[in-house]
Amino acid sequence: MTNDSPTAQLKEAGNLAFAEGDWDKALSFYTQALNLIELDTPEKAILYKNKAAVYLKVSDYEAAIKDCTASLEICPNDPKALFRRCQAYEALEKFEEAYKDARQVHNLDKNNKAIAPVLKRLHDIVQDRMARFAQTTTKVTQMMEIAFDLSTTVEKRETATSNLLVLAKESAGADLLVKEGIFEKINSLLKKETTPSIVVSCIRIVSALCKGNLPRAKMILQLLGVPWLLDQLNSNNDEQVSAAQYCCQTVINTISGLDLKDDKQPDKALCEANRKEIDTILTCLIYCSTSRTITGKCRDAVLELMMRNCEYRALDWAERLVDINGLQRMMQIASELEEMKYESSMEITQNTRTIISCALGKVYDNMYYDLIKERFSAKIEDFIHEQLQTPGMESKVRVVVAVTTLLLGPLDVGSSIIGKEGVLEMILVMANSGDFLMQRVSCEALIAAASKKDKASAILAQGVTILKKLYQIGNDNIKVRALVGLCKLGSCGGTDSSWKPFTDGSTMKLAEACRRFLINPAKDKDMRKWAIEGLSYLTLDAEVKEKLIEDKEALQSLIEVAKSGDFSVIYGVVSTLVNLCNAYDKQEIIPEMLELAKFAKRHVPEQHELDDPDFVHKRVDILGKAGVTVGLVSLCKTESENCKELIARVFNAICEHQHLRGIVVQQGGAKALIPLALEGTAKGKYQASQALARIGITINPEVAFPGQRMCELIRPLLGLLDLECNALENFEALMALCNLAGFEAPRKRIIKENGVSKIENYMYENHDMLQKAAVQTMSNLLFSEEVVKLFEGKNDRTKYLVLLSTSEDVEMSKAAAGALAILTSVSKRASRKVFEALEWKEILCFLLSNKDKDVQYRGAVIVKNIASHSKELAEKLLVPEVLMVLDVLSKFETPEMAKVTECVKATLQLAEEWKLVEKVDESEDEL
Repeated sequence: MTNDSPTAQLKEAGNLAFAEGDWDKALSFYTQALNLIELDTPEKAILYKNKAAVYLKVSDYEAAIKDCTASLEICPNDPKALFRRCQAYEALEKFEEAYKDARQVHNLDKNNKAIAPVLKRLHDIVQDRMARFAQTTTKVTQMMEIAFDLSTTVEKRETATSNLLVLAKESAGADLLVKEGIFEKINSLLKKETTPSIVVSCIRIVSALCKGNLPRAKMILQLLGVPWLLDQLNSNNDEQVSAAQYCCQTVINTISGLDLKDDKQPDKALCEANRKEIDTILTCLIYCSTSRTITGKCRDAVLELMMRNCEYRALDWAERLVDINGLQRMMQIASELEEMKYESSMEITQNTRTIISCALGKVYDNMYYDLIKERFSAKIEDFIHEQLQTPGMESKVRVVVAVTTLLLGPLDVGSSIIGKEGVLEMILVMANSGDFLMQRVSCEALIAAASKKDKASAILAQGVTILKKLYQIGNDNIKVRALVGLCKLGSCGGTDSSWKPFTDGSTMKLAEACRRFLINPAKDKDMRKWAIEGLSYLTLDAEVKEKLIEDKEALQSLIEVAKSGDFSVIYGVVSTLVNLCNAYDKQEIIPEMLELAKFAKRHVPEQHELDDPDFVHKRVDILGKAGVTVGLVSLCKTESENCKELIARVFNAICEHQHLRGIVVQQGGAKALIPLALEGTAKGKYQASQALARIGITINPEVAFPGQRMCELIRPLLGLLDLECNALENFEALMALCNLAGFEAPRKRIIKENGVSKIENYMYENHDMLQKAAVQTMSNLLFSEEVVKLFEGKNDRTKYLVLLSTSEDVEMSKAAAGALAILTSVSKRASRKVFEALEWKEILCFLLSNKDKDVQYRGAVIVKNIASHSKELAEKLLVPEVLMVLDVLSKFETPEMAKVTECVKATLQLAEEWKLVEKVDESEDEL
């Protein structure tokens, strides 16, 4: 390869780009050069080594290993290639492989001083790992002997299984456990074991062993099978059901590459390779869901697993559910009622209806084209038709219950069914019958059907009289449902104070009736739930909001119900809270459109005076101080994305008030908000993220988000740096990120999540507050070597900071000058870039002579940093204009100028040492 050849030129261009820190260009040039070489020559090995060096810089260690290995295949004993591969292996914590390469480098060049400390460090790590492996082997043997010996005391076996769980989470321990046949032993033990804590620990051991390990996950499916996982789910013990559900999801994640928590979508190749196993799990879940031999809690867990994996970004099971008649089975569950005592009834919980409605809604939402939506609706209609054709009242009751569930989930499908000829009439007839169960289910159906204004109008015309009649019945179960129906119809006008379906005063009377049910401890939980649902509709009325917020007894009862964590009440509770906070979406009123509507004699909604900001702030303040955060935290575990969004809205409304943020953190709100910001609807995630940003601005992140939680906060905050978000959301996210970037771990996470480029975009924003916040955040990010390298590259980033430091806005000048001070302290290359600004002399003089002492000090630090890097830079920097200002500043002796003077004197002393200025004889100066 001659120096004039295209390959040599590309290699040289790559070397130059590498020296300038332009990793993308360097990689491109080296790759192009490699493509021109066909034979395995030493030049090709060098190019592979160079590519590996680039990959090390950008932390792509797998690629670095691959290229080093390719280089070593051509030149087997190349110390540089071995050393770079050693670095990559160490970064991936493959210490044994790294140690092997380090030893080889040492054997090839015993005088190599660079490898000696690396070899010693790796030797110590490998020795320590070997010692720990030996200890682990002993522990595994001892713990397994105790755990699986039924003659040993329960306390000892509980301790042993807990220790095995710890070992299962370690790489060495996990390998030993599998080698010792842990799966077979757990399977055998759980056939006889009755101690709940031991059963739960065994299930968690299985989860830990298969997490992220494909061979072990497939081994579990082969040795234990999906039926074993479902058997563990079939329990009334909450902890066991939760552990088994997590174990099922872990197996699914491992064989598909899915991880919703880290927003990691399935690996298509992995899914295709394990298609048979994935389909088997889905089929087993569907068939299990309608089994009459499983517990209600098991059924709920199965439905949650189906719902979690039907999303397009998960395993996209939605369409498959339709194809294999899964919808029919889901509709069977949707037609169940806890109080039904029919022979064909399944065991369900008070949460089952909420879960199945959410599941049906999730499946429908993931039907992404009209044809499959039509098939979904057709399957539902077939189920309803089949039930209606079946003789007997049981089937009619089931139809009404199923329709109610659909109206709580896929509303469009439910509305379509209730709009069919004769369905609404059948419900009204059942409501007017004397049968308790029929009256109850028809009441619930009428309540659900009144969600849409057109249906509400139809029911207003036909059903109000019946509902009033049912309300007067002595049975409280019927009475409270009829009350909710009337409440829902009475709230059809929403927040429009000019549209009232009922006569004046009726809404307040309904609210008072709901209150009586709510505060009466003698009433059962189910009736209080319905009372809260009634309030969730009535609190759209501003007068009801004010009455409820001032009623301490009713408000405390509402919060106590929320604290119970009962998911069956979640929608009613959080909807009421959203209404009290006015945290719902408000339509923007454009004055021109308003005038046009009036001219066209269209109805114009009017806001009640009690919904003015002052009243809303007062209500939010009362809620925050009353401890509503505890209730919201209890309800956060719901699978319903809509409910999560409502909870996030309430949190955000509370966090808007600075004095309430400490209460939110104290009561566990900060921890609960992170999952809400990562999963759910787009609006819900934005609301939760903004609440987190507000907490992050006001409260020390170490207090509000201790440990790893600070890093978990980064992705939600970066999500607010989006064009869909408004300027306030952008600003609050930047301010919170600025605080977090002051800590090393969150700073690394920002870089890993590609946050630097997002933050940098706002440095160019034509919005003073956003621009300032972005520069302040970037100044903290400059404590990272990777970000410094970006400013060292072939770009104008450093020059732009220099220009920003002259801003008339003191805070902006301070932020930009602070960033430059940090940058020039660690980078000679960046210091050289300061001179790329055409007016650098005037800018430095502006900083040094600034009225603001903080800006002035930053300017003095910048000058000192640049001068300290080399004589060449000092000579270029210390021109007469700059020296004159430095000389004047060195003579100040006032306390407020002490820091500036000290810094300036240090710069002048450097200049004297390099003989750039003559040393002044102070005695002669006095004469």
